[in-house]
Amino acid sequence: MNLFQFRGVPAALTAVLFAIIARTLGSVTDGGAVVGIVITFVLMVGAGFAGFAPLLALFVVTLLATRWGWRRKQRLGLAERSGGRTASQVLANLGAAACCALPVRWFPEFSDLLLTGSMAALAEAAADTVSSEIGQASAHTAYLIRDFSPAPIGTNGAVSLTGTLAGGAAACLIAWISGLCGVVSWFWTPTIALAGTVGMLIDSLLGATLENSGRMGNDSVNFVSTAIAADLALIAGLVLERVGR
Repeated sequence: MNLFQFRGVPAALTAVLFAIIARTLGSVTDGGAVVGIVITFVLMVGAGFAGFAPLLALFVVTLLATRWGWRRKQRLGLAERSGGRTASQVLANLGAAACCALPVRWFPEFSDLLLTGSMAALAEAAADTVSSEIGQASAHTAYLIRDFSPAPIGTNGAVSLTGTLAGGAAACLIAWISGLCGVVSWFWTPTIALAGTVGMLIDSLLGATLENSGRMGNDSVNFVSTAIAADLALIAGLVLERVGR
């Protein structure tokens, strides 16, 4: 029995069950659930059953962050629309993680490096969502990351101390769970946390510049930011491996 056969059926069943739960909670649309099934399946085939743990942690922390301070977000007109995340939104946030995990099946000798990149993408997705949601729910002031001029809470590219700290904590949580569950070794967890946090800041910078000017959409910004976080982790991994030889 090869690796795909061993992991395929349980991974598919877990992915479908996870999608059903997310859809029942209203976190995703029908399209978002379908894309989520594919991404969950890919992550579990690449990283093993342990790969589901960081994804589940991402889902839980973003769900809690989204619902934190809901009434205030409604007053500000910032509450997430009902129906949950669409297929494009799910793909934008999780696609880079799946792209890193998928080649593990064919290149197992690079599994540590590829999964470090995958977990960094998940860490960035968690950090970005948590920083935005917690900042909108509790911050009293926000500043455009481009020049730190005051900006209304919820403006693309606006950051707050509360939101930034919460986002960094979310990235650290994903990194810690990745190490705890054995997706990666503990050696790589600081790289994952740092890459995720830097990716979050880059997301804000892209929002303050390209998104506000209309040259990029929100989904594009999210995908590029997670991809950059993954790339940073991959580059750091290559450098650290070369230095260690």
